[in-house]
Amino acid sequence: MKTLVVDAVAPEGLAYLREHGFEIDQLMKPPLATLYDRIGDYEALVTRSGTAVTPELLAHAPRLRIIGRAGVGVDNIDVEACSRRGIVVVNAPVGNVVSAAEHTMGMLLALVRRIPDAHDLLKAMKWDRGIYGTELFRKTIGVVGLGKVGSRVAARLRGFDARVLVHDPYIPESRARDVGAELTDFDRLVRTSDMITFHVPLTDETENMMTARELATTKRGVRLVNCARGGIINEADLLAALESGQVAGAAIDVWSEEPPKGDVVWRLIAHPAVVVTPHLGANSAEAQVNVALDVARQLVAFRDGALVEYAVNIPVGDAGALVEMRPFIALADRLGRFSVQLDPEHLSSVEVKVAGALAQRDPELLARAALAGLLAPVMAGPVNLVNAHLVARERGVAVTVTAEDETHGYGSLLTVVTQTREGRKIIAGTVFDGQPRIVRLRDLNIEFTPEGYILVLSYEDRPGMVGRIGTMLGGFGVNIASMHVGRKSKRGRAIVVLILDEELSPRQLAEVARTVEADFTRLIRLV
Repeated sequence: MKTLVVDAVAPEGLAYLREHGFEIDQLMKPPLATLYDRIGDYEALVTRSGTAVTPELLAHAPRLRIIGRAGVGVDNIDVEACSRRGIVVVNAPVGNVVSAAEHTMGMLLALVRRIPDAHDLLKAMKWDRGIYGTELFRKTIGVVGLGKVGSRVAARLRGFDARVLVHDPYIPESRARDVGAELTDFDRLVRTSDMITFHVPLTDETENMMTARELATTKRGVRLVNCARGGIINEADLLAALESGQVAGAAIDVWSEEPPKGDVVWRLIAHPAVVVTPHLGANSAEAQVNVALDVARQLVAFRDGALVEYAVNIPVGDAGALVEMRPFIALADRLGRFSVQLDPEHLSSVEVKVAGALAQRDPELLARAALAGLLAPVMAGPVNLVNAHLVARERGVAVTVTAEDETHGYGSLLTVVTQTREGRKIIAGTVFDGQPRIVRLRDLNIEFTPEGYILVLSYEDRPGMVGRIGTMLGGFGVNIASMHVGRKSKRGRAIVVLILDEELSPRQLAEVARTVEADFTRLIRLV
């Protein structure tokens, strides 16, 4: 396979490709005109972050079949444009995890032992042995996120004889026990930890997960480490907590602005109690070799027709055979996304059931789509039809696929059953006129289209409840597009699903719940 390399990639990766019969040309950061002129001859492209892969570039690449990004992020690649042209995009999400974990440990040790302070004084020709640090021994250390990096950090902390608490709502307790840690909720971790380190992706759920409110509940003198993503800790609130003494110190590798621009970020960087690095977590020689080899192996697997584990997209250029399945793939994905937001607890198992005509098609493909919907919202890297089972296995999630005879009156029925700490939960759906529809929620039959902002309430049904909800939402300026009710008996427990045109704030959601005395309230976002 003829391959063009346009950024500096570790030579070990290129050697691997050549050993496997690839024809390699290198063109280091070429001008666009040169790249446009040359790219048409190649079937594979290998890049890092220095070259933008745009629709304009792809228009000059009629033979291109696969793009390898030697690193984690794919911000420089228009993945959607690649998918439309049937081009597979792969990255290397695991090659730098050890580097990131070790950088975290280095930052934590530098922070608690005040190594930068001692270094600066001695470099300034000042001999001062009056600098006292803190040990990790027998401290309670909170690890937020137990993915590839967080699990390695937790395991290393156990080597210091620290007590390790972990919070990750998407793993089973057995996963925490495997690394010698105790699984707990976020509030308890924040309240009881002497030090807290973050290892989660930046999502709507994790952005600003550590604000003034959470900082106020920590032990006075807590120390924080963030080598994950900028924006997880609110930088202005952290700065205020450092100045008040609530937080004794912080070690930060990632920033909401990279490179920094605003006054708050620069003040945080300059603060004497903050240890800083400019996003160096993955910058080790070994990590660069690892990501180069990971990408090279995937290119070889792609050429040989084997499993490409770290594909970030699914090519749709040759999807004619999947036309009939596409609405059900979309349904499976939405059932997964709906379920994980409805019950954001520690997922231990998933069962995907197919019934009716659907059982004669490709149940395994639907299971992959449901897993992608369940896992993608909580993962830093991409989760799709190619790698869904791999990601589930890494998270300790058991997956089964079964066929059923009972369709409950529908031509085809897809059911997703999840097992979490809260118990066994069921959601089922089908497709009407090409559109996904949910037809069962928990133990109740209820039918609606899963899209937009969806308010789910559970309460004891009684006269006037629907009117109260409508009046309150109207007062918030939120329009109800449709309302759907499921119940087993008059004035018994009811599930009410409202499709909204606008989003609700947490405060508004709490007010609605109080108004109807709801025992369950959740806002699902499928926008």
